[in-house]
Amino acid sequence: MSFLYKESSHFNLANLFTMVNITAGLTATYFISKHSFATAIILAWIGGAFDIFDGKIARKYNLSNEFGIQLDSFADFLSFVLVPVFLIFEAVSLKLNGFMFILASVISIYYVISGLRRLIQFNINADAGQIENFFTGVPTPLGAILLWIMYLSDSYGIIPSYLAIVLMAVIAWSLNSKIKIPHP
Repeated sequence: MSFLYKESSHFNLANLFTMVNITAGLTATYFISKHSFATAIILAWIGGAFDIFDGKIARKYNLSNEFGIQLDSFADFLSFVLVPVFLIFEAVSLKLNGFMFILASVISIYYVISGLRRLIQFNINADAGQIENFFTGVPTPLGAILLWIMYLSDSYGIIPSYLAIVLMAVIAWSLNSKIKIPHP
C-alpha cells in the first residue's frame, strides 16, 4: 500500500480522492438524465467535498504530480461545469419551447466552452508559475455554486426559467472575465 503515498503513483491517495470526485460526477449525470435532481445534487456536492480534500491531501503528503494536476482539472470540468449545466438545462428545458429552448441549448454550450477554456487557461498559468493571491475571473467551483443557486431559484419559482438561462450566460462570461476574486 506504499503506492498511496508516492508522488509518482497515478493511484496515490490524493488521486484516489479525485477519482471519487469523478465517480460522483458521472453518477450525478446519470441521475440528472433520470430527472432525479435531488440525488444528483447530493452526489455533486459529495464530489465537491472530495475535490477539496484531494488538494489538502496532495499538499499534506507532498503527492502533487502532473498526472494529478490534469486529473483534477478533468474532475473539475465534470463536477463544476458539465454536471451543473446539464442539471439546469434538463430542469428548465422541461418548461421551455421554441426559441427559448434553442437559446437554453446555445447558452449551455457557451457555458461548457467557457468552463473548459477557464480550466485550460488556469493549467497553463499554473505551469508557468503564475498563481497569484487572487483569481482572475470566477473560478469554476464558484460558477457551479452560482448555477446551483440559479437551479434552486428556478425550482422554487423565485425566478422564471428564462432568467435562469440568461444568468447562466452571465456566469459563463464571468468565468473568463477580468473580475478579481480573492484566492483562499
